Amino acid sequence: MNDTENESGPPPAGTSGPPPRTGLIMFGCLTAVFLALLDAQIMATALPRVVGDLGGLNVFAWVATAYIIASSVTTPLYGKLGDLFGRKGVFLVAIGIFLVGSAACGWAQSIEQLLAFRVVQGIGAGGLFVSVLSVIGELFSPREGARYYGYFSIAFAGAALAGPPIGGVLTDALGWRWVFYINLPVGALAFALVAVFLRLPVRPRRPQIDYTGFLLLSAAIVALTLLTSWAGVRYAWGSATILGLAVVIVVAAALFVLVEKRAAEPVIPLHLFQDSTFSIAAVVSIVAGFVFVGSVNFLALFLQVVTGASATMSGVILLPMMLGLVASSMISARIIHRTGNYKWYPAASMAIGIVSALLLATMDADTSRVMATGYMLLLGIAAGLNMSVLTMAAQNTAPRDDIGAVSATVSFSRMLGASLGISVFAAIFYNRLTDELTKRVPAGALGSTDNNSLSDADVLKKLGAPVRRAVEQAYAASLTPVFVTAAAVLALGLVLSVLLKNIPLRTWNSDAPAEQKEGADQH
Repeated sequence: MNDTENESGPPPAGTSGPPPRTGLIMFGCLTAVFLALLDAQIMATALPRVVGDLGGLNVFAWVATAYIIASSVTTPLYGKLGDLFGRKGVFLVAIGIFLVGSAACGWAQSIEQLLAFRVVQGIGAGGLFVSVLSVIGELFSPREGARYYGYFSIAFAGAALAGPPIGGVLTDALGWRWVFYINLPVGALAFALVAVFLRLPVRPRRPQIDYTGFLLLSAAIVALTLLTSWAGVRYAWGSATILGLAVVIVVAAALFVLVEKRAAEPVIPLHLFQDSTFSIAAVVSIVAGFVFVGSVNFLALFLQVVTGASATMSGVILLPMMLGLVASSMISARIIHRTGNYKWYPAASMAIGIVSALLLATMDADTSRVMATGYMLLLGIAAGLNMSVLTMAAQNTAPRDDIGAVSATVSFSRMLGASLGISVFAAIFYNRLTDELTKRVPAGALGSTDNNSLSDADVLKKLGAPVRRAVEQAYAASLTPVFVTAAAVLALGLVLSVLLKNIPLRTWNSDAPAEQKEGADQH
């Protein structure tokens, strides 16, 4: 067989049911996505053991940061490479790089080697998610593909919930190296399924890689990731380091736009932004990442510090939120598949999100865990309603040759929003926390205890009951402006979502012959 056979391509217009072997293809694709998402979560419980074995306490945070930076930088590139060289080959290369990086991480003999290999692993991970989105965009019409997008929520929620427990179990039972080795058999299965069963048409296209654009975009992404990780935490907002990173972001972004206007095959084709559907989908994705991803850490902080829940119990309390995300994502995807209409789901996501954020803003030290769980469930439902819809909308108006770039840009927009959200929310929270602790806790009551260490349950237990109560109230009050800000950002997303055009999902691929389009529409 060769790639031109299109054995598992979309069915002819007027037929129903999934194409042959679709189940195996999608299982392989979603397994790859799950691995990429899981590896961003699984290291949390293994890191202490890694540091104990390899040392490097001063750089241990980079074990996670290096992976995130590498995957963020390469996401737009993979989208474009798929457009130029074919999605199947690029997808398989991404899986291969990810597996090589995983094996190398498991073998690492020093913290420096582990950091280097995490970069390799992240480079592979950057191509997994966007490749799957692009494969669905080419394998199916937008209308048919809608039925499969809902499954992404299962991979997302599964990775978020299973990551820390799996990391803990593997570390305790087999050693931390198996956190990486476990990827090898699972990833090999995904590779085999994609290699054997996925068939996509290959259309010769003379590749002209935009190296300059990629380097400029990479510089902007790396600087942005470092800024959002360091600002207000490791360095003051007005420090030379943070201001220098801000200058790099602005200059690199400006040069990137100039280069993309002249590039023969730009990494992110600027003409895509002439389509209002694509532009709105990209901006609303930033909003969604900002709020729905950026706020999760602060929910866990509320549960552990204010309500006294253990790390394990906080995960249990967050479970309904994840289930709400999965349910709303899958139900909306099925309805969209049946009706072809997606316009009001992003708007509903923003509206419900505003309500949930305002409810979360009312939480204080007396809020019960049951009440908090209900508010978080509502937030999960809101998050699920836009999880895949924005990619569907953007792909619906995109030509086949730009499907990869479109998918990558929307995915990158969500990651960008998440980075910004985490940084902004952290700055708001910690600035307010200092004031609240000064106002509520008697002078000298905390002794030499640092504000950041107050989130440690063991530290809190050592405080007297009145002081601990004051700390809990200070944390709750400091989280209020975080969720008020989230509601304001979601209000912007709601306005933009309402402006989204009501363009029914196509039942034919964008490059299908005219007679196939006509037949599909009549059907």
